[in-house]
Amino acid sequence: MSIATESVTQRDPNAMTHREILEALAGLLAALFTAMLSSTIVATALPTIIADLHSTQTAFAWVITAALLATAASTPIWGKLADLFNKKVLVQTAIVIFVIGSVIAGFAHNVPVLLAARVVQGIGMGGLTALVVAIIGSIVSPRDRGRYSGYMGAVMAVSMSGGPILGGVIVDSPLGWRWCFFVCIPLAVIALFLLQRTLHIKTERKEEVSIDWLGALLMTAGVSVLLIWVSFAGKADYYAWMSKQTVLLVGLGVVLLAATVWVEAKAKSPIIPLKIVTERTTGLAIIASIAVGLGMFGATTFLGQYFQIARGFSPTEAGMLTIPLVIGMLAGSVVSGQIITRYGKWKPFVILGAVLLVIGFALLATIDHETNLWLMGVFMFAVGAGVGNLMQNLVLAVQNTVSVHDIGAASSSVAFFRTFGGAIGVSVLGSVLASRVSELSTTGLAKLGITGNGGGGGSLDMNAMPGPVQEIVRAAYGDATGRIFLIAAVASVITLIAVAFLPNRPLRQTIDIEPSIDPMDELEEETVAAR
Repeated sequence: MSIATESVTQRDPNAMTHREILEALAGLLAALFTAMLSSTIVATALPTIIADLHSTQTAFAWVITAALLATAASTPIWGKLADLFNKKVLVQTAIVIFVIGSVIAGFAHNVPVLLAARVVQGIGMGGLTALVVAIIGSIVSPRDRGRYSGYMGAVMAVSMSGGPILGGVIVDSPLGWRWCFFVCIPLAVIALFLLQRTLHIKTERKEEVSIDWLGALLMTAGVSVLLIWVSFAGKADYYAWMSKQTVLLVGLGVVLLAATVWVEAKAKSPIIPLKIVTERTTGLAIIASIAVGLGMFGATTFLGQYFQIARGFSPTEAGMLTIPLVIGMLAGSVVSGQIITRYGKWKPFVILGAVLLVIGFALLATIDHETNLWLMGVFMFAVGAGVGNLMQNLVLAVQNTVSVHDIGAASSSVAFFRTFGGAIGVSVLGSVLASRVSELSTTGLAKLGITGNGGGGGSLDMNAMPGPVQEIVRAAYGDATGRIFLIAAVASVITLIAVAFLPNRPLRQTIDIEPSIDPMDELEEETVAAR
């Protein structure tokens, strides 16, 4: 074994101890738990919220999409800031922004105000998503990171299981749906206190600080335009998929994103460094993460709606019924993290995750309004296990290839596309669901002699409908839900192809990459020596 090889396997002498890392993680995971809880707690409450605010299926999707879009758009900015400024101050700032959004959402009296509040929440969640991963990457080596990523996955799984259940209990209680937003505020304050006491990390002062605000603006605008197009296309009240509005919006979105790439290539300090995202491992991980986001956010959003509207369960019961999804995530993330730390093999787990994601979504594509609930549990477990094996391990693979100085940008790039996939997924699937429900409802109502739009984008207040109409609309929602998961299954095939081509690089045991011990450099040196 060469000297270079020996240095790769040695542990970093400057690394923090396990106890020090756990103390630092306490506040970070508390903050992440709060952010994830705010996303999932809304899932089971949304049908009640939308009915109470007298809005539609389109608004239902946008309450989720607005937060995801803000999260996606702000994540790369937070990631870039993490490479330039004090990460501790940044993560505390993100928590404060999140609390402000939660207060506004709790007092919202109509959907526009609620959407604005969700955008503010999303900006805070973008900071927490990017910074927690970046900070962990700054204090733990990739080889040891599997164990701590497992802890992160466990926290996310608990928040995703507790969120729908807690949201359902709050909605069914005298407190009302507004407390779904207020309940996150004390949790955020606790996270802020823990971070102040336990997180101590060094910050390198940069003499020159430059942020590409133009690139960030163009990227956000381009993504927003495409999401607006997807949300309203195909609806009778707006415009058809093939229409002049589609040409205008898609054309504008593509032009804005092309301008983003041009600006990022020229920028001195780009928000998403092209040299990082075009690296093979990062590029393939980004492609894979899009479907992971679709699975994580799409499944939780529409399964909660399916159980309440199509099957007639209460919000609390709907939250309980999604537990198999979360158990799968918990098992996938924790078990894979522990095994990866022990043996250093990560690629088999991302491939397994992609296979489970394809199988799970393909099975969910077969559901209708009468599917056996035990079968539903098995299908959801497969999807959850797939997401659990993929989500943190894709970030781990990317962090293994970059210097600690770029870890914020690299981690946030993967998180951005994962959240972007979730935003696109919720918007696209919501649009497809609304159109399909409208078709099935119209057909069913015609048999009763009722003509007109079945209301795929109409009211979600089932109790306001006459019995026979309610039965038809519930069946329409149940039968239409399978189609959206078929789309998710196709997207997951792309994930499987992407992870299959990921370079299987061994995990380094040092926190940062040293040029003299870079495994790729070592390979080149040994090749030259062999000649």
